[in-house]
Amino acid sequence: MNALQREELADKFYEVTGQIEKALSAISYDKFDISEEVQEQIELVHAQFRRAKGRMDSPDLQLYMDLTIAQKEKHPNPAILRGLSEKLQLRTINDLKKESLALQEMVLSSGGDPGDCLEEMSLLLKKLKDSVLAGNPETDTYESEKSLVKHRSPVIPDDFRCPISLELMKDPVIVSTGQTYERSHIQRWLDAGYMTCPKTQQTLLHTALTPNYVLKSLIVQWCENNGVELPKKQGSCKNRKSGSCVSDCDRAAIDALLQKLSNGNPERQRAAAGELRLLAKRNTDNRVCIAEAGAIPLLVELLSSSDPRTQEHAVTALLNLSINETNKGSIVNVGAIPDIVDVLKNGSMEARENAAATLFSLSIIDENKVAIGAAGAIPALIDLLCQGSPRGKKDAATAIFNLSIYQGNKARAVKAGIVVPLMRLLMDAGSGMVDEALAILAILASHQEGKVAIGQAEPIPVLVEVIRTGSPRNRENSAAVLWSLCTGDAQHLKTARELKAEEALKELSENGTDRAKRKADNLLELLHRADKVVVNPSN
Repeated sequence: MNALQREELADKFYEVTGQIEKALSAISYDKFDISEEVQEQIELVHAQFRRAKGRMDSPDLQLYMDLTIAQKEKHPNPAILRGLSEKLQLRTINDLKKESLALQEMVLSSGGDPGDCLEEMSLLLKKLKDSVLAGNPETDTYESEKSLVKHRSPVIPDDFRCPISLELMKDPVIVSTGQTYERSHIQRWLDAGYMTCPKTQQTLLHTALTPNYVLKSLIVQWCENNGVELPKKQGSCKNRKSGSCVSDCDRAAIDALLQKLSNGNPERQRAAAGELRLLAKRNTDNRVCIAEAGAIPLLVELLSSSDPRTQEHAVTALLNLSINETNKGSIVNVGAIPDIVDVLKNGSMEARENAAATLFSLSIIDENKVAIGAAGAIPALIDLLCQGSPRGKKDAATAIFNLSIYQGNKARAVKAGIVVPLMRLLMDAGSGMVDEALAILAILASHQEGKVAIGQAEPIPVLVEVIRTGSPRNRENSAAVLWSLCTGDAQHLKTARELKAEEALKELSENGTDRAKRKADNLLELLHRADKVVVNPSN
């Protein structure tokens, strides 16, 4: 029925599309304080509507010609009718019955007056029915349907298809936006240098890929129920072809190293942990094989070693192994987090730095953020942020930032006194930590306790100066912090006005990043409202 009404339906679709696009364009989104991610979604919707409005799908000319012939000729060519049955997916008597019932409903909805179009449809259905019966004169309808269902490939649910390839997923993984993709396809996308989610166009917070075990289980169950060959699992190192994983000799070497870890004297344990550390750093396949061989629990035991060098090797080996997503779960499942935190607190400087990096790697999985914060990692990370080497400070800041995405860890960081060292780093241009300090302050400022603590550190002068002279990203984060502080606080607004922040904000509103422009506009609005209150005080 839709095939015969295609032009009318297409016209209605494009008319509605144009109306929606026009209505959306009339909304002044810049007046709303919406996040950068939401803004990107809005721009994506606009782009999709513009493309839909300007694109007319190419018609199926052959279908149009065949429909015209089938309608006009009393006895159309059987080949034309067979072709129409295939294209319109009216291959069986049951298909035609369903279409006929739908046609009857249309007649009833029209008040009993079918009109010319409905009459044409009815005649066409009769011709198609005669064609199907002529091709299968002795076929029982029910058996025919069963046969068709049996031999036709089942329709794959949309949620089981990779949004990139549109194929059934074998190894579904989740990116930071929450979307799921087939691992190989999204990895190829990331390897090409793209830092956005292909489906939503949102910027990815990180490039970690989290296995979607629930969806994978559902896919396997659906395959079993529908007689579809199960997606092949990636083989372990033992089953892979030569060259795609560590060699048999390397696997034997790994087994020997594990024997030394479990039964060797302290010197042999130290040497074995060092070799595993290097093997795990070398490539992906080594990381898989080392974990499959059972190294993770043994390395976790060595985290409490009294020998500093052994402890360094063990935590660094775990860091290298944690690059693999499956290994992250294995490390956490054996209870490693408290031991890694203990190394962070009491180990050598190298061990502490690598423990911080390991906690960052594990914290990419959201549920681990809670466990790491609860294990007391944040005060130790703050201590490393203050006392560590330049690399150690970077590792600590990265871990703190990622952990603070979880609301409960924001409060932990504030109570542990993070604001003072962050302000110290922010005011020391030579520290090389201005970017990190501002990024953490921006995420803490969204929490009430963080907002209060930052406000007590007298940050307005340095924030205004960064807005004037900083890098685009730092100006954006400074504006975000300043907006949080000034919202509902007349004293902070007064200080900002006295420091002539308005001039810097106007410039940022014109030349900053999209998020910076929004924050600058909001701050300017706050300043203007405050001016009106001063000029026209209430009686």
